Formats: sequence, C-alpha cells, structure tokens
Amino acid sequence: MTKKKSPKKPPTHPQTANRLRIIGGQWRGRKLSFPDSQGLRPTPDRVRETLFNWLGADIAGARCLDLFAGSGALGLEALSRGAAAVDFVDAAAEVCRQLRSNLQTLQTTQTLYAATAIAQLEAYGAKQQPPFDIVFLDPPFGQQMLAPCMALLDQYQLLREGSWVYIESGRGEVLPPAPSHWQLHREKTAGQVSYRLFLVDAVTDD
Repeated sequence: MTKKKSPKKPPTHPQTANRLRIIGGQWRGRKLSFPDSQGLRPTPDRVRETLFNWLGADIAGARCLDLFAGSGALGLEALSRGAAAVDFVDAAAEVCRQLRSNLQTLQTTQTLYAATAIAQLEAYGAKQQPPFDIVFLDPPFGQQMLAPCMALLDQYQLLREGSWVYIESGRGEVLPPAPSHWQLHREKTAGQVSYRLFLVDAVTDD
C-alpha cells in the first residue's frame, strides 16, 4: 500500500507577528502591523508607559518629531494621548508604506517624510522649521546616529526653551555629550534598553 504524503504546511510569514499595541489615549488597545526591517524594534510597552508618564500633561497639544519612526510606536502613542501633530521620518520605503497605511486606518492626517534623519534635519534647517515641543530619538542601536542628530537639532534651533528630547539607546551604549543647555530630567534601564528624557533650557551666552 502506498503511503500518502502529509500535506505540506503553508509557509510561515514572520512579519504577521509584527504587531504594535497602542497603550493609552483615544486609540488605547488598537493593534497595528509593522514590517520586518533591519534595526526596527518598537519601544516596549513598559518603556512607553514610563516615558508618557514622565511627559504627563505636556503631551497635550504638542508638536512632535518622531525622527527614526520605524513602527511609529512613539509618534502614534503621542497622537493617541493628545499631541497636536507628529512629523514621522524614516528612510525605509516599506516602513513608510506601512506607517502611511496605519495613519489612514486611524483616520489621522500627519506629515510623513521618506528620508534619512540627517537629510530631514538639514531640510528643516534650510527652510527654518519652527521648533518642536517634543522630539523622539530612537535610532537603530550601535550605529552612532545620536551625536549628529543631537548636534543638528541644536544647530538649527529645532528645540525651544522648555521642549523635551527623548533618547533611547542600547544598554551599555555610551551616550554622546548633550548640548550644555539640555538638562537630564529622567533616565532608566529596562532589559537591553536605556532611555532618557532631557529638558531643553534657554541658551545663555558665556
């Protein structure tokens, strides 16, 4: 008797497991997809909860910049909690396509730039972009992107007095020196992630 072959299992697609959950605000509990992309790792729920507790009421009505947007976890969470607007920036085409789709799903119109962080900061400087209230800096770990981005944010005056800069890095990564008028407000480590929140003071002449 001929033994029947077992039917082949359909191929699995790892990207189907890439789900982001918004944890607070008007879209609380909404789940959104994000693509597989090198270096893309959404900020963990626990870290986001802590960050937005730190920001508190300052998120309401804020103009935000999500500079290495990736899944959009930080910018979308900010919008859900009452931010007025978020500029999303990411260089990966598939990431931008999914972000655009997620923004449409949430029925919100926001600005999305398909560009590198450096190129977009330089574009802001060229057109004298008004300063942001909150900037999220969460680059791929280990690629030394923090220092040039911090320098350009300061050089082009993209941060006003009283604005916030959130920086996420790998645990053990050495954080480059911040501009002298950025004051470290809070810092914490969770798993392999270190995260810090800076308050921007007025620039004073020496």
